[in-house]
Order: sequence, then structure tokens, then C-alpha cells
Amino acid sequence: MKVEMFVLCDAATECVGKLNILGTFDSIHARGVPAIHPMCAVAIRLRFDWSERGDHKIRVNMIDADGRLVIPSLDAGLQVRLIEGMSSCAINLVLNLQSLKFERLGEHSIDLLVDGLQVASAPLFVRQMPAQGTAEKVTG
Repeated sequence: MKVEMFVLCDAATECVGKLNILGTFDSIHARGVPAIHPMCAVAIRLRFDWSERGDHKIRVNMIDADGRLVIPSLDAGLQVRLIEGMSSCAINLVLNLQSLKFERLGEHSIDLLVDGLQVASAPLFVRQMPAQGTAEKVTG
């Protein structure tokens, strides 16, 4: 199994095998904590080969710097089916997240586990918004 894509974004959709992604980012700027991020999505594209067909378990964890869950683990099962003659297939997953609440500033992590093994991780930085009137570049 290969992770072809694992990103945090403003929005994502899946339609007939196509994964559509809008606005990937790794930083949220907040006036203070707790900080609420109204809406985002995690977009995932996994490629399985012929020998990996069958049932698999997926888990996504979002954790803070101390390893505490920001939200409960998101668990899903999927069944990989390949048509005879295909050497591999891609599976797209979109996790829509609303009203994410961050209790602290700093580095967070979004982790992807397949069948109990961590296969991808993406950082998410929750940063203090610069005070008004300061010249600081905000990146995402």
C-alpha cells in the first residue's frame, strides 16, 4: 500500500474516482485559545496492489504536542477490490471536520494508520495571530 496523498485542506470531494482538493494548508492563526477552526477536510488517496485486496482498517488521529487527542479517533473500514487484470487500484477518502477546537497553541499532528501501522503524518501548526500593526508574514 502506498500513500499517494494525505493533506489537510479547506475542502475536498470525491466523485467517480477523482479526488478534488481546495486550499491545502499546515497552519492556523488564532487570536488566542481555545481556538475554533470552523471547517476543513483531510484528503487521502491510497493505492493498493493485487496482493493487498481484501479488508483494511483505517484510523486518523489528530493529536497535540503532548500526544493528546484533539478529537476522537476517526475509524473506518474499507474493502479493496480489484478487477481481474488490474495491478493496483486507488481509493480516495475525504474526512470533513467542523468546529475543530484547539486548547493550545503549537505543533499538532494528523496521523494516518492503516491496519494499525502509521503510514503518514502531517503537521498542523496552531499559531498566535500577529498583533495588529506588526509587519509579520503569514504563511499557510
